[in-house]
Amino acid sequence: MKVSRRSVLLMAAAPFVPIVPASAQGSSSEGMVQQLNLGSMGGGTNPQINFNPFAPNKLSLGTMFEKLYIINDYNCDLVPWLATKYTWKDPRTLDFVIRTGVKWSDGQPFSAKDVAFTFNMLKKNPALDINGATQLMSAVSANGDTVTFTFSAPAAQAFYQIGDTWIVPEHIWSDQQDPVKFTNPKPVGTGPMLFDHFNSQELVYKRNPDYWQADKFKVSGLRYTKPAEGSADQLRLANGEYDWNAMFVPNVQKVFVDRDPQHNHYWFSQGSPISFSMNLTKAPFNDVKFREAMAYAIDRDAIAKKAELGYVTTASQTMMQIPGQKDWIDPKIADQGKIAYNKDKALQTLTSAGYKQQGGKLLGKDGKPIQFNFMVPAGWSDWIQAAQIIQRNLADLGIKMNVETPTAAIHDQRRASGDFDTLFTVPAGLCSMYTNFSLPLNSAATAPVGKNATSNWIRFKDPATDKLLAELASTTDPAKQKPIVYQLENVMMTQYPLIPLWYGAVWFEYRTEKAIGWPSESDPYCSPNDTELVLMHLRPPK
Repeated sequence: MKVSRRSVLLMAAAPFVPIVPASAQGSSSEGMVQQLNLGSMGGGTNPQINFNPFAPNKLSLGTMFEKLYIINDYNCDLVPWLATKYTWKDPRTLDFVIRTGVKWSDGQPFSAKDVAFTFNMLKKNPALDINGATQLMSAVSANGDTVTFTFSAPAAQAFYQIGDTWIVPEHIWSDQQDPVKFTNPKPVGTGPMLFDHFNSQELVYKRNPDYWQADKFKVSGLRYTKPAEGSADQLRLANGEYDWNAMFVPNVQKVFVDRDPQHNHYWFSQGSPISFSMNLTKAPFNDVKFREAMAYAIDRDAIAKKAELGYVTTASQTMMQIPGQKDWIDPKIADQGKIAYNKDKALQTLTSAGYKQQGGKLLGKDGKPIQFNFMVPAGWSDWIQAAQIIQRNLADLGIKMNVETPTAAIHDQRRASGDFDTLFTVPAGLCSMYTNFSLPLNSAATAPVGKNATSNWIRFKDPATDKLLAELASTTDPAKQKPIVYQLENVMMTQYPLIPLWYGAVWFEYRTEKAIGWPSESDPYCSPNDTELVLMHLRPPK
Protein backbone atom coordinates (compact mmCIF):
# COMPACT_ATOMS: atom_id res chain seq x y z
CA MET A 1 0.00 0.00 0.00
CA LYS A 2 1.26 3.44 -0.83
CA VAL A 3 2.20 5.51 2.21
CA SER A 4 0.77 9.02 2.36
CA ARG A 5 1.51 11.40 5.21
CA ARG A 6 -1.41 13.57 4.17
CA SER A 7 -3.99 10.98 5.17
CA VAL A 8 -5.43 11.49 8.63
CA LEU A 9 -5.59 7.74 9.07
CA LEU A 10 -2.97 6.03 11.19
CA MET A 11 -2.04 2.61 9.88
CA ALA A 12 -2.15 0.95 13.29
CA ALA A 13 -2.74 -2.73 13.97
CA ALA A 14 -6.31 -3.35 15.09
CA PRO A 15 -8.80 -6.19 14.87
CA PHE A 16 -11.78 -5.70 12.60
CA VAL A 17 -14.68 -4.02 14.36
CA PRO A 18 -17.98 -4.50 12.56
CA ILE A 19 -19.82 -1.25 11.93
CA VAL A 20 -23.55 -1.46 12.39
CA PRO A 21 -25.28 -0.87 9.05
CA ALA A 22 -27.68 2.02 8.80
CA SER A 23 -30.69 -0.27 8.61
CA ALA A 24 -29.85 -1.77 12.01
CA GLN A 25 -29.27 1.47 13.86
CA GLY A 26 -32.90 2.40 14.14
CA SER A 27 -34.57 5.36 12.54
CA SER A 28 -33.49 8.84 13.58
CA SER A 29 -35.81 11.68 14.41
CA GLU A 30 -37.62 13.17 11.47
CA GLY A 31 -35.37 15.53 9.55
CA MET A 32 -32.24 14.26 11.29
CA VAL A 33 -29.16 12.57 9.82
CA GLN A 34 -28.41 9.23 11.43
CA GLN A 35 -25.13 8.70 13.24
CA LEU A 36 -22.26 8.97 10.78
CA ASN A 37 -19.33 6.54 10.76
CA LEU A 38 -15.94 8.17 10.29
CA GLY A 39 -12.30 7.15 10.12
CA SER A 40 -9.52 7.64 12.61
CA MET A 41 -10.39 8.46 16.21
CA GLY A 42 -6.98 10.10 16.64
CA GLY A 43 -4.87 9.60 19.72
CA GLY A 44 -1.97 7.83 18.00
CA THR A 45 -1.40 4.10 17.84
CA ASN A 46 -2.65 3.54 21.40
CA PRO A 47 -5.58 5.94 21.85
CA GLN A 48 -6.37 7.03 25.40
CA ILE A 49 -8.86 9.49 26.84
CA ASN A 50 -7.47 12.92 25.98
CA PHE A 51 -9.77 15.78 25.01
CA ASN A 52 -7.22 18.53 25.52
CA PRO A 53 -7.69 20.40 22.21
CA PHE A 54 -4.09 21.64 22.33
CA ALA A 55 -2.47 18.22 22.93
CA PRO A 56 -0.57 16.49 20.11
CA ASN A 57 -2.10 13.10 20.94
CA LYS A 58 -5.68 14.24 21.45
CA LEU A 59 -8.63 12.19 20.28
CA SER A 60 -10.73 13.46 17.38
CA LEU A 61 -12.70 16.29 18.94
CA GLY A 62 -15.96 15.85 17.05
CA THR A 63 -16.68 19.63 17.04
CA MET A 64 -17.06 19.78 20.83
CA PHE A 65 -14.94 22.91 20.91
CA GLU A 66 -15.32 25.98 18.74
CA LYS A 67 -13.33 28.93 17.47
CA LEU A 68 -13.93 32.64 17.08
CA TYR A 69 -14.06 32.33 13.30
CA ILE A 70 -14.22 29.46 10.84
CA ILE A 71 -11.62 30.13 8.17
CA ASN A 72 -12.81 28.30 5.08
CA ASP A 73 -9.79 26.30 3.89
CA TYR A 74 -11.06 26.16 0.32
CA ASN A 75 -11.90 29.76 -0.56
CA CYS A 76 -10.61 31.60 2.55
CA ASP A 77 -14.01 33.03 3.45
CA LEU A 78 -14.15 34.21 7.06
CA VAL A 79 -17.24 32.87 8.83
CA PRO A 80 -18.15 34.50 12.18
CA TRP A 81 -18.60 31.83 14.87
CA LEU A 82 -18.06 32.48 18.58
CA ALA A 83 -17.22 36.03 17.56
CA THR A 84 -19.66 38.08 15.50
CA LYS A 85 -17.12 40.50 14.06
CA TYR A 86 -13.56 41.75 14.35
CA THR A 87 -11.99 45.18 13.95
CA TRP A 88 -8.40 46.30 13.62
CA LYS A 89 -7.98 49.56 15.51
CA ASP A 90 -4.42 49.69 14.17
CA PRO A 91 -1.91 47.03 13.06
CA ARG A 92 -1.09 46.30 16.72
CA THR A 93 -4.61 46.24 18.18
CA LEU A 94 -7.34 43.77 17.29
CA ASP A 95 -10.87 43.63 18.74
CA PHE A 96 -13.31 40.72 18.59
CA VAL A 97 -16.97 41.14 19.53
CA ILE A 98 -18.00 37.92 21.26
CA ARG A 99 -21.34 36.27 20.59
CA THR A 100 -23.92 36.44 23.39
CA GLY A 101 -26.47 33.79 24.31
CA VAL A 102 -24.01 30.90 23.99
CA LYS A 103 -23.70 28.34 26.78
CA TRP A 104 -21.11 25.75 27.63
CA SER A 105 -22.35 22.18 27.46
CA ASP A 106 -22.61 22.04 31.27
CA GLY A 107 -25.06 24.95 31.21
CA GLN A 108 -22.64 27.69 32.29
CA PRO A 109 -22.75 30.89 30.21
CA PHE A 110 -19.98 31.47 27.69
CA SER A 111 -18.48 34.97 27.68
CA ALA A 112 -15.63 37.15 26.51
CA LYS A 113 -13.82 36.28 29.75
CA ASP A 114 -13.47 32.69 28.54
CA VAL A 115 -11.81 33.94 25.37
CA ALA A 116 -9.35 36.17 27.22
CA PHE A 117 -8.62 33.36 29.68
CA THR A 118 -7.88 30.90 26.85
CA PHE A 119 -5.29 33.11 25.22
CA ASN A 120 -3.69 34.16 28.49
CA MET A 121 -3.36 30.46 29.34
CA LEU A 122 -1.72 29.79 25.96
CA LYS A 123 0.66 32.70 26.53
CA LYS A 124 1.71 31.24 29.90
CA ASN A 125 2.00 27.73 28.43
CA PRO A 126 3.62 27.99 24.98
CA ALA A 127 3.44 24.21 24.52
CA LEU A 128 -0.34 24.60 24.17
CA ASP A 129 -0.13 27.36 21.57
CA ILE A 130 -0.25 25.09 18.53
CA ASN A 131 -1.16 27.99 16.19
CA GLY A 132 1.50 30.38 17.45
CA ALA A 133 -1.36 32.76 18.25
CA THR A 134 0.40 34.44 21.18
CA GLN A 135 3.91 34.83 19.75
CA LEU A 136 3.49 38.56 19.10
CA MET A 137 0.69 39.07 21.64
CA SER A 138 1.65 41.42 24.45
CA ALA A 139 -1.76 41.46 26.18
CA VAL A 140 -5.35 40.27 25.88
CA SER A 141 -8.29 41.53 27.93
CA ALA A 142 -12.08 41.33 28.04
CA ASN A 143 -14.33 44.36 28.43
CA GLY A 144 -18.02 43.54 28.22
CA ASP A 145 -18.55 41.56 25.03
CA THR A 146 -15.29 42.74 23.48
CA VAL A 147 -11.90 41.03 23.66
CA THR A 148 -8.90 43.19 22.78
CA PHE A 149 -5.58 41.79 21.64
CA THR A 150 -2.50 43.99 21.58
CA PHE A 151 0.74 43.03 19.85
CA SER A 152 4.39 43.97 20.22
CA ALA A 153 4.72 44.54 16.46
CA PRO A 154 2.43 44.96 13.45
CA ALA A 155 0.63 41.62 13.21
CA ALA A 156 -2.00 41.53 10.47
CA GLN A 157 -1.43 37.78 10.17
CA ALA A 158 -2.41 37.24 13.83
CA PHE A 159 -6.12 37.28 12.99
CA TYR A 160 -5.82 33.88 11.33
CA GLN A 161 -3.89 32.38 14.23
CA ILE A 162 -6.27 33.78 16.84
CA GLY A 163 -9.47 33.16 14.93
CA ASP A 164 -8.48 29.54 14.35
CA THR A 165 -7.82 28.69 18.02
CA TRP A 166 -10.18 26.55 20.11
CA ILE A 167 -11.75 28.32 23.09
CA VAL A 168 -12.00 26.50 26.44
CA PRO A 169 -14.06 27.29 29.58
CA GLU A 170 -12.34 29.27 32.31
CA HIS A 171 -14.42 27.61 35.04
CA ILE A 172 -12.91 24.23 34.13
CA TRP A 173 -9.39 25.03 33.01
CA SER A 174 -8.53 27.63 35.65
CA ASP A 175 -8.46 24.82 38.22
CA GLN A 176 -5.70 22.95 36.38
CA GLN A 177 -2.23 23.38 37.82
CA ASP A 178 -0.64 22.00 34.65
CA PRO A 179 -2.91 22.52 31.63
CA VAL A 180 -0.27 21.01 29.33
CA LYS A 181 -0.74 17.61 30.99
CA PHE A 182 -4.50 17.98 31.51
CA THR A 183 -6.34 15.26 29.54
CA ASN A 184 -9.78 16.88 30.02
CA PRO A 185 -11.60 13.56 30.59
CA LYS A 186 -15.02 15.20 31.00
CA PRO A 187 -14.91 17.71 28.16
CA VAL A 188 -17.07 20.83 28.28
CA GLY A 189 -17.40 22.83 25.07
CA THR A 190 -19.74 25.11 23.16
CA GLY A 191 -20.00 22.94 20.05
CA PRO A 192 -22.75 20.86 18.43
CA MET A 193 -21.42 17.53 19.72
CA LEU A 194 -21.20 16.02 23.22
CA PHE A 195 -18.87 13.21 24.24
CA ASP A 196 -20.82 9.96 24.63
CA HIS A 197 -18.39 7.09 25.11
CA PHE A 198 -14.94 5.77 24.23
CA ASN A 199 -13.14 2.44 24.16
CA SER A 200 -10.03 1.15 22.44
CA GLN A 201 -11.87 0.72 19.15
CA GLU A 202 -14.43 3.52 18.91
CA LEU A 203 -15.17 7.07 19.97
CA VAL A 204 -18.79 8.23 19.89
CA TYR A 205 -20.35 11.69 20.06
CA LYS A 206 -24.00 12.61 20.28
CA ARG A 207 -25.79 15.76 19.22
CA ASN A 208 -25.99 18.62 21.70
CA PRO A 209 -29.70 19.57 21.75
CA ASP A 210 -28.90 22.84 23.53
CA TYR A 211 -26.32 23.97 21.00
CA TRP A 212 -26.61 27.69 20.27
CA GLN A 213 -27.44 27.03 16.61
CA ALA A 214 -29.01 23.60 17.01
CA ASP A 215 -31.69 24.41 14.44
CA LYS A 216 -28.99 24.43 11.74
CA PHE A 217 -27.34 21.19 12.87
CA LYS A 218 -29.09 18.00 11.75
CA VAL A 219 -26.50 15.28 12.47
CA SER A 220 -27.51 13.04 15.38
CA GLY A 221 -24.05 11.69 16.15
CA LEU A 222 -20.54 10.81 15.04
CA ARG A 223 -18.76 7.48 15.46
CA TYR A 224 -14.99 7.44 14.96
CA THR A 225 -13.18 4.10 14.74
CA LYS A 226 -9.62 2.95 15.13
CA PRO A 227 -8.25 2.14 11.65
CA ALA A 228 -7.71 -1.45 10.67
CA GLU A 229 -4.28 -2.67 9.67
CA GLY A 230 -3.00 -1.75 6.22
CA SER A 231 -5.34 -2.42 3.31
CA ALA A 232 -8.08 -3.76 5.63
CA ASP A 233 -9.17 -0.19 6.21
CA GLN A 234 -9.55 0.32 2.47
CA LEU A 235 -11.78 -2.74 2.45
CA ARG A 236 -13.97 -1.13 5.10
CA LEU A 237 -14.26 1.93 2.91
CA ALA A 238 -15.05 -0.16 -0.18
CA ASN A 239 -17.74 -2.05 1.75
CA GLY A 240 -19.53 1.18 2.65
CA GLU A 241 -18.71 0.97 6.34
CA TYR A 242 -17.53 4.58 6.48
CA ASP A 243 -19.83 7.49 5.72
CA TRP A 244 -16.91 9.93 5.74
CA ASN A 245 -13.21 9.29 5.51
CA ALA A 246 -9.91 10.80 4.39
CA MET A 247 -7.89 8.01 2.84
CA PHE A 248 -5.51 7.51 -0.04
CA VAL A 249 -6.90 4.79 -2.34
CA PRO A 250 -4.82 3.66 -5.37
CA ASN A 251 -7.81 3.37 -7.72
CA VAL A 252 -10.63 5.16 -5.96
CA GLN A 253 -13.07 4.88 -8.88
CA LYS A 254 -12.80 1.11 -9.12
CA VAL A 255 -12.15 0.30 -5.46
CA PHE A 256 -14.76 2.62 -3.98
CA VAL A 257 -17.11 4.43 -6.36
CA ASP A 258 -17.92 1.50 -8.64
CA ARG A 259 -18.87 -0.64 -5.65
CA ASP A 260 -21.94 1.56 -5.09
CA PRO A 261 -22.16 4.33 -7.70
CA GLN A 262 -25.40 5.65 -6.21
CA HIS A 263 -23.92 6.43 -2.81
CA ASN A 264 -20.12 6.30 -3.01
CA HIS A 265 -18.39 9.52 -4.00
CA TYR A 266 -15.08 11.32 -3.58
CA TRP A 267 -13.58 14.74 -4.06
CA PHE A 268 -9.84 15.30 -3.83
CA SER A 269 -9.58 19.07 -3.63
CA GLN A 270 -6.26 20.84 -3.98
CA GLY A 271 -4.28 21.57 -0.83
CA SER A 272 -0.88 23.16 -0.28
CA PRO A 273 1.66 23.25 -3.12
CA ILE A 274 4.60 20.86 -2.93
CA SER A 275 7.74 22.60 -4.14
CA PHE A 276 11.14 21.64 -5.52
CA SER A 277 13.35 23.50 -3.06
CA MET A 278 17.05 24.26 -3.29
CA ASN A 279 19.62 25.18 -0.67
CA LEU A 280 20.34 28.71 -1.81
CA THR A 281 23.63 28.87 0.09
CA LYS A 282 25.16 26.47 -2.43
CA ALA A 283 26.07 26.70 -6.10
CA PRO A 284 24.49 26.41 -8.61
CA PHE A 285 21.27 27.05 -6.65
CA ASN A 286 22.43 30.55 -5.69
CA ASP A 287 22.21 31.47 -9.38
CA VAL A 288 18.76 32.79 -10.26
CA LYS A 289 19.15 31.73 -13.90
CA PHE A 290 19.81 28.14 -12.84
CA ARG A 291 16.67 28.25 -10.68
CA GLU A 292 14.69 29.68 -13.60
CA ALA A 293 15.86 26.80 -15.75
CA MET A 294 14.66 24.34 -13.10
CA ALA A 295 11.18 25.87 -13.35
CA TYR A 296 10.99 24.80 -17.01
CA ALA A 297 13.00 21.58 -16.69
CA ILE A 298 10.50 19.66 -14.52
CA ASP A 299 7.53 17.88 -16.06
CA ARG A 300 4.76 18.71 -13.58
CA ASP A 301 2.11 16.95 -15.64
CA ALA A 302 4.05 13.68 -15.47
CA ILE A 303 4.30 14.00 -11.70
CA ALA A 304 0.57 14.70 -11.37
CA LYS A 305 -0.42 11.79 -13.60
CA LYS A 306 2.15 9.16 -12.65
CA ALA A 307 3.43 9.83 -9.14
CA GLU A 308 0.08 11.20 -7.91
CA LEU A 309 -2.16 8.97 -10.07
CA GLY A 310 -4.00 11.89 -11.65
CA TYR A 311 -5.52 12.91 -8.29
CA VAL A 312 -3.86 16.35 -8.26
CA THR A 313 -3.27 19.36 -10.48
CA THR A 314 -0.08 21.25 -11.20
CA ALA A 315 0.76 24.27 -9.06
CA SER A 316 1.19 27.95 -9.80
CA GLN A 317 4.65 29.51 -9.45
CA THR A 318 2.91 32.28 -7.46
CA MET A 319 2.35 29.77 -4.60
CA MET A 320 -1.35 30.60 -4.66
CA GLN A 321 -3.75 27.69 -4.36
CA ILE A 322 -5.90 27.33 -7.48
CA PRO A 323 -8.84 27.61 -7.77
CA GLY A 324 -9.55 28.68 -4.19
CA GLN A 325 -7.07 31.60 -4.14
CA LYS A 326 -7.19 32.55 -7.81
CA ASP A 327 -8.56 36.00 -6.95
CA TRP A 328 -5.26 36.78 -5.19
CA ILE A 329 -3.20 36.22 -8.34
CA ASP A 330 -1.97 39.31 -10.16
CA PRO A 331 -4.05 39.43 -13.39
CA LYS A 332 -0.92 40.53 -15.27
CA ILE A 333 0.69 37.14 -14.65
CA ALA A 334 0.16 34.83 -17.63
CA ASP A 335 -1.67 31.52 -17.17
CA GLN A 336 -2.18 32.21 -13.45
CA GLY A 337 1.52 31.56 -12.94
CA LYS A 338 1.49 27.97 -14.21
CA ILE A 339 4.72 27.06 -15.97
CA ALA A 340 4.68 24.35 -18.63
CA TYR A 341 7.44 21.78 -19.08
CA ASN A 342 9.85 23.09 -21.72
CA LYS A 343 13.17 21.26 -21.94
CA ASP A 344 14.45 23.46 -24.77
CA LYS A 345 13.76 26.66 -22.85
CA ALA A 346 15.43 25.24 -19.76
CA LEU A 347 18.56 24.39 -21.77
CA GLN A 348 18.52 27.75 -23.53
CA THR A 349 18.29 29.55 -20.19
CA LEU A 350 21.26 27.56 -18.87
CA THR A 351 23.49 28.06 -21.89
CA SER A 352 22.75 31.78 -22.06
CA ALA A 353 23.77 32.02 -18.40
CA GLY A 354 27.16 30.42 -19.04
CA TYR A 355 26.48 26.72 -18.46
CA LYS A 356 27.76 24.34 -21.14
CA GLN A 357 26.95 20.83 -22.30
CA GLN A 358 29.92 18.57 -22.95
CA GLY A 359 29.87 14.84 -23.52
CA GLY A 360 26.25 14.60 -22.44
CA LYS A 361 26.95 16.42 -19.17
CA LEU A 362 26.04 19.92 -18.07
CA LEU A 363 29.06 21.81 -16.80
CA GLY A 364 28.83 24.46 -14.14
CA LYS A 365 30.51 27.83 -14.39
CA ASP A 366 33.53 26.24 -12.73
CA GLY A 367 33.81 23.78 -15.61
CA LYS A 368 32.83 20.77 -13.48
CA PRO A 369 29.83 18.51 -14.18
CA ILE A 370 26.76 19.52 -12.17
CA GLN A 371 25.75 16.84 -9.73
CA PHE A 372 23.69 17.09 -6.57
CA ASN A 373 21.49 15.10 -4.20
CA PHE A 374 17.74 15.18 -3.68
CA MET A 375 16.53 14.15 -0.23
CA VAL A 376 13.07 12.60 0.32
CA PRO A 377 11.90 10.63 3.38
CA ALA A 378 11.94 6.85 3.10
CA GLY A 379 8.50 5.33 2.56
CA TRP A 380 6.93 8.46 1.08
CA SER A 381 6.35 6.58 -2.12
CA ASP A 382 4.57 9.24 -4.17
CA TRP A 383 7.25 11.81 -3.35
CA ILE A 384 9.97 9.30 -4.22
CA GLN A 385 8.30 8.66 -7.58
CA ALA A 386 8.05 12.40 -8.17
CA ALA A 387 11.75 12.78 -7.35
CA GLN A 388 12.58 10.04 -9.84
CA ILE A 389 10.65 11.87 -12.56
CA ILE A 390 12.65 15.02 -11.78
CA GLN A 391 15.81 12.90 -11.85
CA ARG A 392 15.00 11.79 -15.41
CA ASN A 393 14.04 15.33 -16.47
CA LEU A 394 17.36 16.74 -15.28
CA ALA A 395 19.30 13.86 -16.79
CA ASP A 396 17.94 15.02 -20.17
CA LEU A 397 19.82 18.28 -19.54
CA GLY A 398 23.00 16.50 -18.49
CA ILE A 399 22.49 17.01 -14.75
CA LYS A 400 23.02 14.07 -12.41
CA MET A 401 20.62 14.16 -9.47
CA ASN A 402 20.96 11.39 -6.89
CA VAL A 403 17.82 10.52 -4.92
CA GLU A 404 18.54 9.67 -1.29
CA THR A 405 15.89 8.40 1.15
CA PRO A 406 16.79 8.88 4.83
CA THR A 407 14.25 8.31 7.57
CA ALA A 408 11.76 11.12 8.12
CA ALA A 409 13.47 12.11 11.38
CA ILE A 410 16.90 12.36 9.77
CA HIS A 411 15.39 14.16 6.77
CA ASP A 412 13.89 16.81 9.05
CA GLN A 413 17.11 17.20 11.05
CA ARG A 414 19.17 17.71 7.92
CA ARG A 415 16.62 20.10 6.47
CA ALA A 416 16.76 22.22 9.61
CA SER A 417 20.56 22.28 9.76
CA GLY A 418 21.03 23.03 6.06
CA ASP A 419 22.67 19.67 5.34
CA PHE A 420 21.00 19.14 1.95
CA ASP A 421 21.13 20.14 -1.69
CA THR A 422 17.50 19.84 -2.80
CA LEU A 423 14.24 18.48 -1.37
CA PHE A 424 10.48 18.99 -1.35
CA THR A 425 8.89 21.55 0.96
CA VAL A 426 5.25 22.49 1.59
CA PRO A 427 5.43 26.14 2.66
CA ALA A 428 2.13 27.68 1.57
CA GLY A 429 -1.54 27.01 0.86
CA LEU A 430 -2.83 28.97 3.85
CA CYS A 431 -5.39 31.76 3.94
CA SER A 432 -2.98 34.14 5.64
CA MET A 433 -1.16 35.74 2.72
CA TYR A 434 1.56 36.96 5.03
CA THR A 435 2.23 33.45 6.34
CA ASN A 436 2.22 31.98 2.84
CA PHE A 437 5.16 34.14 1.81
CA SER A 438 6.85 34.63 5.16
CA LEU A 439 7.36 30.92 5.87
CA PRO A 440 9.63 30.29 2.87
CA LEU A 441 10.98 33.79 2.16
CA ASN A 442 11.42 35.77 5.38
CA SER A 443 15.09 36.32 6.20
CA ALA A 444 14.16 36.57 9.87
CA ALA A 445 13.09 32.92 9.71
CA THR A 446 16.49 31.86 8.39
CA ALA A 447 19.22 30.40 10.58
CA PRO A 448 22.89 30.03 9.61
CA VAL A 449 23.89 26.65 8.26
CA GLY A 450 24.50 24.31 11.19
CA LYS A 451 21.75 25.82 13.32
CA ASN A 452 18.02 25.21 13.39
CA ALA A 453 16.05 27.15 10.78
CA THR A 454 12.50 27.94 11.85
CA SER A 455 10.83 27.73 8.44
CA ASN A 456 12.91 29.30 5.67
CA TRP A 457 14.54 25.99 4.84
CA ILE A 458 15.94 27.25 1.54
CA ARG A 459 17.75 30.14 3.29
CA PHE A 460 16.43 32.80 0.94
CA LYS A 461 17.59 36.30 1.82
CA ASP A 462 16.43 39.42 0.04
CA PRO A 463 16.04 42.82 1.77
CA ALA A 464 13.39 43.97 -0.74
CA THR A 465 11.29 40.89 -0.02
CA ASP A 466 11.67 41.42 3.73
CA LYS A 467 10.44 44.98 3.27
CA LEU A 468 7.36 43.76 1.38
CA LEU A 469 6.63 41.24 4.15
CA ALA A 470 6.88 43.99 6.77
CA GLU A 471 4.44 46.10 4.75
CA LEU A 472 2.05 43.17 4.50
CA ALA A 473 2.20 42.55 8.27
CA SER A 474 1.27 46.21 8.79
CA THR A 475 -1.65 46.20 6.34
CA THR A 476 -4.95 44.97 7.76
CA ASP A 477 -7.19 45.87 4.81
CA PRO A 478 -7.37 42.98 2.28
CA ALA A 479 -7.88 45.44 -0.58
CA LYS A 480 -4.58 47.09 0.33
CA GLN A 481 -2.87 43.77 0.88
CA LYS A 482 -3.43 42.64 -2.71
CA PRO A 483 -0.92 45.00 -4.38
CA ILE A 484 1.72 43.84 -1.88
CA VAL A 485 0.87 40.19 -2.54
CA TYR A 486 1.19 40.90 -6.27
CA GLN A 487 4.74 42.16 -5.67
CA LEU A 488 5.60 39.05 -3.66
CA GLU A 489 4.24 36.93 -6.48
CA ASN A 490 6.57 38.84 -8.78
CA VAL A 491 9.46 37.73 -6.54
CA MET A 492 8.37 34.15 -7.09
CA MET A 493 8.03 34.69 -10.84
CA THR A 494 11.40 36.40 -11.34
CA GLN A 495 13.71 35.07 -8.62
CA TYR A 496 12.38 31.51 -8.46
CA PRO A 497 13.41 30.99 -4.82
CA LEU A 498 11.53 27.67 -4.93
CA ILE A 499 9.56 25.85 -7.61
CA PRO A 500 5.96 24.84 -6.76
CA LEU A 501 5.10 21.66 -8.67
CA TRP A 502 1.74 20.19 -7.64
CA TYR A 503 -0.99 20.67 -5.07
CA GLY A 504 -1.21 18.01 -2.41
CA ALA A 505 -4.58 16.27 -2.46
CA VAL A 506 -7.10 16.66 0.36
CA TRP A 507 -8.34 13.08 0.57
CA PHE A 508 -12.10 12.86 1.02
CA GLU A 509 -14.53 9.99 0.44
CA TYR A 510 -18.19 10.16 1.42
CA ARG A 511 -21.47 8.30 1.12
CA THR A 512 -24.93 9.74 0.48
CA GLU A 513 -26.97 6.88 1.96
CA LYS A 514 -27.52 8.72 5.26
CA ALA A 515 -26.71 12.30 4.34
CA ILE A 516 -26.60 14.65 1.38
CA GLY A 517 -25.09 18.10 1.11
CA TRP A 518 -21.43 17.11 1.10
CA PRO A 519 -18.88 19.47 -0.49
CA SER A 520 -17.88 18.31 -3.94
CA GLU A 521 -16.19 19.41 -7.12
CA SER A 522 -19.55 20.70 -8.38
CA ASP A 523 -20.37 22.37 -5.06
CA PRO A 524 -17.05 23.35 -3.42
CA TYR A 525 -18.56 25.43 -0.63
CA CYS A 526 -15.69 24.53 1.72
CA SER A 527 -12.78 22.16 2.19
CA PRO A 528 -13.55 18.69 3.58
CA ASN A 529 -11.24 19.73 6.43
CA ASP A 530 -13.80 22.35 7.54
CA THR A 531 -15.70 19.88 9.70
CA GLU A 532 -18.12 22.39 11.20
CA LEU A 533 -19.16 23.78 7.81
CA VAL A 534 -19.58 20.30 6.33
CA LEU A 535 -21.77 19.10 9.21
CA MET A 536 -23.89 22.24 9.01
CA HIS A 537 -24.68 21.48 5.36
CA LEU A 538 -25.68 17.86 5.81
CA ARG A 539 -29.32 16.81 5.59
CA PRO A 540 -31.03 13.42 5.39
CA PRO A 541 -31.75 12.17 1.85
CA LYS A 542 -35.12 13.24 0.54
